[in-house]
Amino acid sequence: MYIGKVVGTVVATRKDDRLIGSKLMITQPLNGKLESIGEPLIAVDTVGAGIGELIIYVKGTAARIAAKKMESPIDISIVGIIDEIDIHNDLLNKE
Repeated sequence: MYIGKVVGTVVATRKDDRLIGSKLMITQPLNGKLESIGEPLIAVDTVGAGIGELIIYVKGTAARIAAKKMESPIDISIVGIIDEIDIHNDLLNKE
């Protein structure tokens, strides 16, 4: 599982039939210090996340399982909305 922040939405009126009914959100991956890392990702939202919320997302097969769409072209799913994080920065790996 990974930490991210919802930064936008995607509306696609034409898409793979197996994605119909899926809410698509733009998710910015975050590191342990809650800093942006990498490029934003498009994720299927399984929990009703909103813009600006910190979220937990999964990749690969776990994403399809979370969305309950095993035959869909889903690589990333939002599976949780974070209420609180308590990070002990002195214990994080130094980069």
